[in-house]
Amino acid sequence: MLGVCTPLTGLVKVVQGRIGPSRVDEYVGLESLLFVASAIASYFSVRHVDGTRANARFERVGAICFIVGLLSLAVIALLFAY
Repeated sequence: MLGVCTPLTGLVKVVQGRIGPSRVDEYVGLESLLFVASAIASYFSVRHVDGTRANARFERVGAICFIVGLLSLAVIALLFAY
């Protein structure tokens, strides 16, 4: 998902020359942090395979960050399109 956010930020910078300044690139940058948090939480959940509470907590945090990131990416894409 970070591979989607990075080109989108560059595309927004190119389009800003035509349509004027916007905050979409800043929103995409903040939204990409959700995917980083999701990846880090998923990594830690894989590292804690002993079935402890930490494993479940990391899985939950990773899933929530990923779903919120996907939803925010969809909203940003709609705002950018219109």
